[in-house]
Amino acid sequence: MKNIKAIIFDLGGVILNINYQNTIDEFSKLGVKNTSSFYSKKIQHNLFNQIETGDITVKKFLTELQISTTNASINQVSEAWNAMLLDLPKNRLTFIQSLKKKYSIYLLSNTNTIHIDAFKKKIGKAKWKKFCNLFDKMYLSYELGLRKPNAAIFEYILREQNLNPQEVFFIDDSPEHIEGANKLEIKTHHLKNGEEIATLFPDKAQ
Repeated sequence: MKNIKAIIFDLGGVILNINYQNTIDEFSKLGVKNTSSFYSKKIQHNLFNQIETGDITVKKFLTELQISTTNASINQVSEAWNAMLLDLPKNRLTFIQSLKKKYSIYLLSNTNTIHIDAFKKKIGKAKWKKFCNLFDKMYLSYELGLRKPNAAIFEYILREQNLNPQEVFFIDDSPEHIEGANKLEIKTHHLKNGEEIATLFPDKAQ
């Protein structure tokens, strides 16, 4: 971590545990055909890109999904979409808090208002506020109208925070997103399944 001044964390799969298969399975139960190609970590219909950049409304998104089901209600579709959201391990939050002594800390997530609202409800208002306070700033794709791995979203953060890309460490569970950051000479780590962020910082502040 020599010369690193700022750390950018992804949310899902890095801080928040998620399971894409849960949503795939729930879509399948609702009658969606070819669910693994309809939505997955690596492949997704353009509809999901649109909700992550705020290009369509929640109502439009859920209605479009509903069309692919066999008479599922909007609420059932919403619950299926949120099924991937799991737990938020306390030890990761404690660890990130310890990093604030030495680094500027940012969050960068391809996400959407449905998931964020569900996440807030899941952990409660007090924990949500505490979570937000872990970061110098949170960058959420649907608020910015930009998403990873496009260079524009990384450039936006670098410019706004006046960061040198070679002094930034970006952690994400998607190889495509890592590749996007690497093109800008941002230091990166692709977090593998089962790997914990705490193992990446042997020189972490105590």
